[in-house]
Amino acid sequence: MFRRRPLMRAAVVGGTAYYAGKKGAESAQREADQSAAIEELQAQQYQQQAAPAAPAAGGMSEDSIAKLKDLASLHEQGVLTDAEFEVQKQKILQGM
Repeated sequence: MFRRRPLMRAAVVGGTAYYAGKKGAESAQREADQSAAIEELQAQQYQQQAAPAAPAAGGMSEDSIAKLKDLASLHEQGVLTDAEFEVQKQKILQGM
């Protein structure tokens, strides 16, 4: 009868350790899945932000470039204020 208790105690401790290890592994897997999902979303956002910027730089017409140069020279000469320059620049860039 005294032999059963140490065996029973070992079974309870072993079962508890197994359960805790299993839950720990599940938690670690869940965290890894969440991290992978977050990284994937960040990569998608980065691609979406980078994609529109590339065509805008390469898609400027000669006329738009000339207008921007003229605008910059007027700004450097002091004919246009910073605010006026920004407004006119945005109009040219959006008009493409």
